[in-house]
Amino acid sequence: MTIKPYDPAWPALFERERLLLEPVIGEFLVGGIHHVGSTAVPGLDAKPVIDILAGVRDLADARPCIDLVAPLGYCYAPYLAEEMHWFCKPHPSKRTHHLHLVPTASERYVDELRFRDYLREHPRTRAEYGRLKHDLAARFRSDREAYTEAKTAFVRDALRRAGRGG
Repeated sequence: MTIKPYDPAWPALFERERLLLEPVIGEFLVGGIHHVGSTAVPGLDAKPVIDILAGVRDLADARPCIDLVAPLGYCYAPYLAEEMHWFCKPHPSKRTHHLHLVPTASERYVDELRFRDYLREHPRTRAEYGRLKHDLAARFRSDREAYTEAKTAFVRDALRRAGRGG
């Protein structure tokens, strides 16, 4: 796993996907389509994978989206299936995009946006998170799950501070 310096092209890559997704799954959306994750935070080093959050009413109602986004190159995987419909593009072994269809009333949906916004607004926390990501990527070079789990305490702490208003 490689962490790359922030690329100012990442927002445009997200926007291109948003424009592809919106007409295909728009009838299922209640919370819009958002650029989330590290590539959505200017100045933050990241794995070069565009994370996309799409707000839906509930997972059962959004189930048809699994087939609808497949022609766009999104592969469904039952990752955290009780929380979201999760997809990667173009293939699990070579990911350029992640798509998360998440109920807007869920804690996950709110936290994804809150964490992104907190990092955008707090440069010191953003820099600290970037250093942590580099350290963890070196330590867990071929274990995505361990890398993600090792970030959990930092993310929880940032979300706690974000809930207090900083």
